[in-house]
Amino acid sequence: MEGLQPCGTLVLVPPPAAAAGRTPSNLAHKTSPAGQPRVTLLPTPNGSRPSQEFESHWPEIPARSPCVAGVIPVIYYSILLGLGLPVNLLTAAALARLAARTRKPSYHYLLALTASDIVTQVVIVFAGFLLQGAVLAREVPRAVVRSANILEFAANHASVWVAVLLTIDRYSALCRPLQHRAAASVGRARRAIAAVLGAALLTGIPFYWWLDVWRDADPPSTLDEVLKWAHCLTVYFIPCGIFLVTNSAIIRRLQRRGRSWPRPRVGKSTAVLLGVTTIFAFLWAPRIFVMLYHLYVAPVHRDWRVHLALDVANMVAMLNTAVNFGLYYLVSRTFRVTVREVIHDAHLPCTPGSQPEGVVVESMLKPPGLSKGTDL
Repeated sequence: MEGLQPCGTLVLVPPPAAAAGRTPSNLAHKTSPAGQPRVTLLPTPNGSRPSQEFESHWPEIPARSPCVAGVIPVIYYSILLGLGLPVNLLTAAALARLAARTRKPSYHYLLALTASDIVTQVVIVFAGFLLQGAVLAREVPRAVVRSANILEFAANHASVWVAVLLTIDRYSALCRPLQHRAAASVGRARRAIAAVLGAALLTGIPFYWWLDVWRDADPPSTLDEVLKWAHCLTVYFIPCGIFLVTNSAIIRRLQRRGRSWPRPRVGKSTAVLLGVTTIFAFLWAPRIFVMLYHLYVAPVHRDWRVHLALDVANMVAMLNTAVNFGLYYLVSRTFRVTVREVIHDAHLPCTPGSQPEGVVVESMLKPPGLSKGTDL
């Protein structure tokens, strides 16, 4: 999405070469009614706005906001993609193995969440930030950029609302255990995930008309306000409201259990849920705040501090796509064991003789150290 893409470039009008008898190729001289020469900037190849006229001076044309952060975002996103994408692929492999073994809906929700993070990294970080913003210098057709917006917003919506599904599943398991046992199933989880992915794609279509925040020198239009508020509500305010309500109910439930049990136990799935939702709310808050500030207070091209704040907020928000692996690894022993299995199997040839006797059958049943009833 263009709100999550790197800064644009600033088009500068060349110095007055006409005084030395030279006329730049992209300038055309005209004569005003008073007989004073004036200069018109013709459209430049990088898609600047239509030609504008200036009187006897050479100001800057805010075709795009000047990049305040320089090359730092390119370095940051390169590191984020180089480390985050392999880690997410490893997470997906481990979760897929656990989902196939245990047949628990929670693993399918976590797997869908990881897949959404992978799509976000490929579409936004690689294609949007690095390929389009740094390598191609944004020299791509406008229709291609706007079409990419649909995939970028859809990936964000899918990631957030799959987390909502996980939240509702954990809330049902803890607060309505009998109903959860009767209704929860892998098939139902897959249907819910498919419905969320389809809805995410549909809700991404209106963002084809998302306006370029690096170029909007004019006051926000009604369309601009509607799209920005739709983005903030869909990706942050509504999901965070659901997280707050369900997580509060889960915490109260655990507190009531603590009065009757000497050592109340917080399940691994509950700990993962609280960690995922808290990290998301914390990392995405700066982007939402800066987006609304930019909408109502100061456009990016007029205040370099707003531009810098938006760059930093985008960088922090994208960090959310790479931190879940660390959370899973710290919280769940089952996940740690399965990750080591995946890495171990990747380095061994797939032959029966490569493993000691008795290991093949046991590894097909459960990972080492995985006891009955163990939860993620």
